[in-house]
Amino acid sequence: MKPRISVLTLGVDDLERSLAFYRDGLGFPTEGIVGREFEHGAVAFFDLQAGLKLAIWSRQDLSHEAKVPLSPPSSTELTIGHNVGSKEEVDRIVETARKAGAIVTDPPHDAFWGGYSGHFKDPDGHLWEIVWNPAWELEE
Repeated sequence: MKPRISVLTLGVDDLERSLAFYRDGLGFPTEGIVGREFEHGAVAFFDLQAGLKLAIWSRQDLSHEAKVPLSPPSSTELTIGHNVGSKEEVDRIVETARKAGAIVTDPPHDAFWGGYSGHFKDPDGHLWEIVWNPAWELEE
């Protein structure tokens, strides 16, 4: 298996609320909710960097599709790391997320490993880390 990921899908409780958070609050580009004509099919895709999309899909529909029992969500199962080019950009994005309705769990700060980061939870509790790592060069 080649290490190639093209879609990260987040299970959400309220598709419209999550669409508003990511589209209107964070400014992620999307065509909105598609697939409403299919039972268990309503989903929204957001363009990230080339070759990668973020999807939001009802937790119940995801459970149905994957044939796994619906379980309580946990913010500690996964973090989504968003790397940026400066400390100021970390501050700006975390504040943008807060204004969009995110819960800031860890305000931006200098990290023990030499970088700078902060964490927030989206409306469904998915944990994001916004981070500047001085050792990583970002491709634009």
